Amino acid sequence: MKISDIMNESCVFLDIKSGSKRGLLQELSDKASKITGIDSRTIFDALLERESLGTTGFGGNTALPHARLENLDKPCGIFARLNTPINYEAIDNRPIDLAFLLLSPDSSGADHLTALAQISRILKDGNLCDKLRQAQSKEEIYALLSN
Repeated sequence: MKISDIMNESCVFLDIKSGSKRGLLQELSDKASKITGIDSRTIFDALLERESLGTTGFGGNTALPHARLENLDKPCGIFARLNTPINYEAIDNRPIDLAFLLLSPDSSGADHLTALAQISRILKDGNLCDKLRQAQSKEEIYALLSN
């Protein structure tokens, strides 16, 4: 599975202004709702349920919120760069400024895990994350993510 299988340039959002973890998850849910057609509250509730199991704050100022949804046809990814870092209760206790949301169909066990692994490799690459922070456009970010 490639990043281009789960997202396109319209799934990249720059300069997110959320001031809290909950606010970020709500904003990502709203954006995902417009892309997937699934109710924003359904997405938000699924993300909160996943967060209750343990933080998806990945460390290195990044987060990988994710959830499985019944009415989703295929995995969907959304990348967000925040204007100002927020406390996300990350495993390293550092604020996050990059978030990659992954939503997968409830029945997609292997695809979900494959996509999580691929996204986690991106978020663990400090050099790539620095380039994502410095990128000037959605197109540049998408090119970095999909290569």
